[in-house]
Amino acid sequence: MQDTTLLQLITEDFAPAQDLLELLRAESLALHGRNMVELEDILARKQALIILLEQHGRKRSQILASLNLPANRSGLEQLAAQSSVGGELLSQSEELTRILADCQAANELNGRNIQVQQATTANQLKILTGGEPPALYDARGSTARLAKQRPLSQA
Repeated sequence: MQDTTLLQLITEDFAPAQDLLELLRAESLALHGRNMVELEDILARKQALIILLEQHGRKRSQILASLNLPANRSGLEQLAAQSSVGGELLSQSEELTRILADCQAANELNGRNIQVQQATTANQLKILTGGEPPALYDARGSTARLAKQRPLSQA
């Protein structure tokens, strides 16, 4: 009975995991376009999907723990060895794991894109406000201060 419940939970996670992957891809496009309204919408939808996937993950772990099995791949394999739906349980679990790995890779890529954009924005703000002046030398050999800090409104 627990094996079919576990299989059902895994199967039910396909749609939210696939939706999350699509949202992460849409997030990548929105990041490149710097579309803040779309990014806010994507963030809200992502959070709801992540909460749902975490809840199902906890339920799966609880089922394995209730059977005195480790809440990991090894525990799933032990349950599958004793189950009539063991082969399907393992194959569906592998497919869900693959989709979630794709989600993680897409999320890491988006994170790197955000870091690059933050660095670019910080550099642009430094240029606009005068930032750190370059260390140049004047005719006497002393450092010349060519740029001075200025308010952004005067940039």
